[in-house]
Amino acid sequence: PRPQEYVADEDLPQDWDWRNVNETNFMSWSVNQHTPQYCGSCWAQAGVSSLADRFIIADPKAYANLALSVQYILNCRGAGGDCHGGDALQLYKFINQNGIPHVTCQPYDANDDGSLDDCTKPNKLICKDCTWPPPKLGEEGKCWAKEKFRRYFAEEFGGITGTQDMKKEIFQRGPITCGIQATDRFLKYQGGIYHEDVGQAVLNHDISILGWGKDAASGVEYWIGRNSWGTFWGEQGFFRLQMGDLGVEDNCVWATPSLKH
Repeated sequence: PRPQEYVADEDLPQDWDWRNVNETNFMSWSVNQHTPQYCGSCWAQAGVSSLADRFIIADPKAYANLALSVQYILNCRGAGGDCHGGDALQLYKFINQNGIPHVTCQPYDANDDGSLDDCTKPNKLICKDCTWPPPKLGEEGKCWAKEKFRRYFAEEFGGITGTQDMKKEIFQRGPITCGIQATDRFLKYQGGIYHEDVGQAVLNHDISILGWGKDAASGVEYWIGRNSWGTFWGEQGFFRLQMGDLGVEDNCVWATPSLKH
């Protein structure tokens, strides 16, 4: 059963934040998708970080500081998209079938040139290691594909919409990935509760939602989100968004971590 089937509305707290649950932060690391060069990988960044968060939530000791490889996702054909955008639900389907390695296998280089057709076999584009000597500028070093490394899998995945169902999913199982309309004004956000009524939203950016709150002074309810534009953006890479704005409740996805692999 899914949380919306068994969590009652009255059981939801007025505010929730996975960065501080009884003084414990369950969040994985924050990233900047646009370095070392521009790449529209928000769909992968949001989807992968939400799944990593959920591994940490499920077993904080076993998965402390878990970081998963977005570059591997960009290197694999059929994983959901590329540097020009993608689909987080397809991403979760791919991770359910193929798994995803740790970031130390394949650090992020904001590049989607390497389109691997088969991501089940060892390959330098999946998990690699290198040895001395350091290569000269522009030359390739002495590197090889790692044969043995861990893959992390998604167990189940699906879509979700609407404020109450989103809250129940987040509260019970962890952050979710949502589409928003990232406007020019949102790009310049520096802090506070963001409000912009765009009417019928045109979703063009994916972020993760990790909680919610209510402003004591104004009574405004808001989502707490994480972006992938660096920690120098917004509130240390995070943001607060008034509920109902930028189409945030229109199209969200979730995945549960597989703990048996």
